[in-house]
Amino acid sequence: MDLIHAQQGEYLVVIVNAVRIDASAALEFKNSMSAIDESNSKILLNLEQVEFIDSSGLGAVVSVMKHLGKGRKMDLCALTPSVERVFR
Repeated sequence: MDLIHAQQGEYLVVIVNAVRIDASAALEFKNSMSAIDESNSKILLNLEQVEFIDSSGLGAVVSVMKHLGKGRKMDLCALTPSVERVFR
């Protein structure tokens, strides 16, 4: 999965450059996120381009959050209305 990431202030901003995070992309999303530098304590996951996420995609995002470890956190931003509904 194509993830664009750059340090901005205290956050490592990760932009998901994909329209869908579904069952076929969930594992690839998790693998791509795990390849990102683990030294950042704060990650901002930008889902602006994601138009669809299913339960597998939601599970992948939650899994990444759980594996960050102590003292690290991941915030979400720029959720489309349909993606926000799934998270709610």
